[in-house]
Amino acid sequence: MSHSTVPRDTTGTRTPEKQAAGSGDTAGPGKGEGSGTPGTTPGKLSLRLRFRRDRTLILMTVPALVLILVFNYIPILGNVVAFQDYDPYLSENGFVAILESPWIGFEQFERIFADSAFWHAVQNTFVLFFLQLVLYFPIPILLALLINSVVRPRVRAVAQAIMYLPHFFSWVLVVTVFMQIFGGAGIIAQTLRRHGYEGFDLMTDPEIFKYLVTAETVWKDAGWGIIVFLAALSAVSNDLYEAAAMDGAGRWRRMWHITLPALRPVIALLLVLRVGDALTVGFEQLLLQRQAVGVDASEVLDTYVWWNGIRNQDFSYAAAAGLIKGVVGLGLVLTANKVAHLMGEQGVYKK
Repeated sequence: MSHSTVPRDTTGTRTPEKQAAGSGDTAGPGKGEGSGTPGTTPGKLSLRLRFRRDRTLILMTVPALVLILVFNYIPILGNVVAFQDYDPYLSENGFVAILESPWIGFEQFERIFADSAFWHAVQNTFVLFFLQLVLYFPIPILLALLINSVVRPRVRAVAQAIMYLPHFFSWVLVVTVFMQIFGGAGIIAQTLRRHGYEGFDLMTDPEIFKYLVTAETVWKDAGWGIIVFLAALSAVSNDLYEAAAMDGAGRWRRMWHITLPALRPVIALLLVLRVGDALTVGFEQLLLQRQAVGVDASEVLDTYVWWNGIRNQDFSYAAAAGLIKGVVGLGLVLTANKVAHLMGEQGVYKK
């Protein structure tokens, strides 16, 4: 019986020579990525290498960044007129007019807080927000669950197309459709009069105007809102449903334990965004119906700012009101996002 002449390490331990020889073979997968650039942390690419790798994607985002910068961030500088007695007629150049307008500090904010019309607009804004949050926000979720339960793809596609269509209608057309149905000369009122009953005009009733606005919003945008939820549901594996069905779970238990948990992160994200958008409840929609129901029922913060800034040309006052709206909206976003973190969800951004 022959024996090998290669010496063997009977102790099972590696000598320093072996460790030195094997150290080059055990480098982590990320170590070689940053090894080409001195001073970089192993496993991380340098900024120059990451730019070279992602330069195509960066160039694709440049036009969008320019648009956001020009139309969203640069106009923020115009909020300085909220602390001035701004007069646009001091110069033909609007920038020069801002520089020459006198500073008055917080006088515009004092005027706003002392104006009862402002607080009435705030009250109407929050009433509409809570109604839309309770009556409108759950409807896209329910529609997404309904469409997701449809087995035939053709029926599902037709249902989606029908629900999406009103989103592309302008608010002028939406208000006109509701007027032709629920107005004093609408189909329902004419039918009632034809059969001897007294007609009605819901479009001019201030008491139910907030419900009417919510119904218009549901009809126009509920179908479009299901897109995000359907995208989240498409990521759920069918194996989960099959395994639950084999274990005896019915339709409702599968929806409660599989479908809704899959939608929970999306629901939390959209809820945070909706809370942050609480002070924006529909400018054009309310402005179109302002004369029909009166100012008391239709005045919200957006129409209040428009009326004082554009119609009355009190630009500093309107800028101050808009600045208050923006600050409160930011606070609502941060608060709602913190609540989402406490509930275990990511929200708009991570901790």
